[in-house]
Amino acid sequence: MTKRQLAGHLLVECLIEQGVTHAFGVPGESFLAVLDGFHAYKDQIEFVINRQEGGAANMAEAAGKLTARPGVCFVTRGPGATNASIGIHTAFQDSTPMVLFVGDVGSDFRDREAFQELDYNTFFGPNTKGMAKRVERIDDANRIPEYVARAFALAMNGRPGPVVLVLPEDMLRQQVQLDPLPRVQATKAQCDPEALQEFSQMLQKAQRPLVIVGGGGWSVESAKALEAFAKAWHLPVGCAFRFQDTFDNYLPQYAGDVGIGINPKLAQRISESDLIIAIGPRLGEMTTNGYELIKAPKPLQKLVHFHASADELGRVYQADLSFNATMNAAALALKDLRPAEGESLVWRDWTDAIHQEYLENLRPQTLPGSVDMAQVMKVVSECLPPDAVLSNGAGNFSSWLHRFHRYHGLSKGFKTQLAPTSGAMGYGVPAGIAANILSKRVSFTIAGDGDFLMTGQELATAVQFGAKTIILLLNNGLYGTIRMHQEREYPTHVSGSTLRNPDFALLAKAYGYVGVKMSKTEEFEPLFKAALSREEGTLIEVLLDPDVITTRVSLSQIRANALAK
Repeated sequence: MTKRQLAGHLLVECLIEQGVTHAFGVPGESFLAVLDGFHAYKDQIEFVINRQEGGAANMAEAAGKLTARPGVCFVTRGPGATNASIGIHTAFQDSTPMVLFVGDVGSDFRDREAFQELDYNTFFGPNTKGMAKRVERIDDANRIPEYVARAFALAMNGRPGPVVLVLPEDMLRQQVQLDPLPRVQATKAQCDPEALQEFSQMLQKAQRPLVIVGGGGWSVESAKALEAFAKAWHLPVGCAFRFQDTFDNYLPQYAGDVGIGINPKLAQRISESDLIIAIGPRLGEMTTNGYELIKAPKPLQKLVHFHASADELGRVYQADLSFNATMNAAALALKDLRPAEGESLVWRDWTDAIHQEYLENLRPQTLPGSVDMAQVMKVVSECLPPDAVLSNGAGNFSSWLHRFHRYHGLSKGFKTQLAPTSGAMGYGVPAGIAANILSKRVSFTIAGDGDFLMTGQELATAVQFGAKTIILLLNNGLYGTIRMHQEREYPTHVSGSTLRNPDFALLAKAYGYVGVKMSKTEEFEPLFKAALSREEGTLIEVLLDPDVITTRVSLSQIRANALAK
């Protein structure tokens, strides 16, 4: 017989039924009944205590990326919710399933601007320009199972994304006698068979086709099917901005990263293509280089667009052919679409040349300073196991990882890249910690000095919950991306981009990590191998020449070019 219990306990039972093993958050008096529920069910679910709600939301977003099920975050009203909004925005722009639970003022205080009260519908703005797919408030404790199941379905269906559930404090203290609803699964939108035949004909007529993959909703099965499709047709495949693990970078069909700092030769190939096949990505600003590589609203190339949400199809680009299909359905349908036996694929040389240009792009330019970051990344790639999780936040430092690391791909059985397409600083550190807590796999984070100080306090969370990450912190005393643009637009007028930093190695030690420093390339390999072998987490602080601002050009070169104009 169903037992009578607190509504907060029922809510935790509902999460367990949905397969949630970890919830991330900062405690608040507004949801004490839920915290008591976590205590009651501590053998089945763990509440990971964060040090700031932004870190908690980033961890939950990373969990959504890793598991393809909604990551879960709990925060209190007002300041807690606003702090967590950065993770919600990332989940929205990255198409990541996530559910944010917000403890709220009691129902009897509502709409009086009570202590820390906020209108969450207005703040999170559920629409195509907002931060959440939907915002709902549970006023009746007897409907908790309904709301939780719907939130998980909404987060996964169509274009995956975040859902916000508001929890009035008095509602959570009510007594209820209910069972959770069964675990929900994402629905599948299938490809239209007639349209597939039309696509096949378009492909056969193409001379220079190019595939761009990315977005949310990919699984191991769909990644394998995508590779089978690319191999059968010998198609060049580029990965959209910060979705580089969608396709195996070691395959001869791999074209490279289509994002910030794109290989100029790949950018030229996209412009010259006569058929762009976009499977999963929205084709946003970063992937299209400000909507220039693929002109909006009507591309110069023929465009075939596969996306899980009908709302995204035709919203920015008028495609020649559109498919409203989930990635599993799209990739499996494409896998079965084979060229005729003996058919000559006229673009074979085109694909081979693009892959060769990708390999050539792995060879770095000579840059100033005593630390060769390209060589550092070579060591990272050689020493990390294939299933290692790599995370980063936002800043020029991330370009070293994006350009020089080769991802084995989701088809090998593991999600390995955690990075914010939203461009949110501070994402990498908490995301890496969440990855290690959830999967126990090796977790490597590359961070900048400004980036690290946004969420570095989550090292305390890592130590408390037994997580081990390796953080490579590039310290150049700058908000590097801002300085780069500043030198380009206002050369020699330095303003607001110089940092005075703490001793990061000592700071890491204070949290319980091992902290070490390096200033020469040859120092890195032994430090990194030692970090891999020890039980504690490690922060390696790289004292980097401020002139080394990108993977291709120095800051002084950018300044000289600007002054010469």
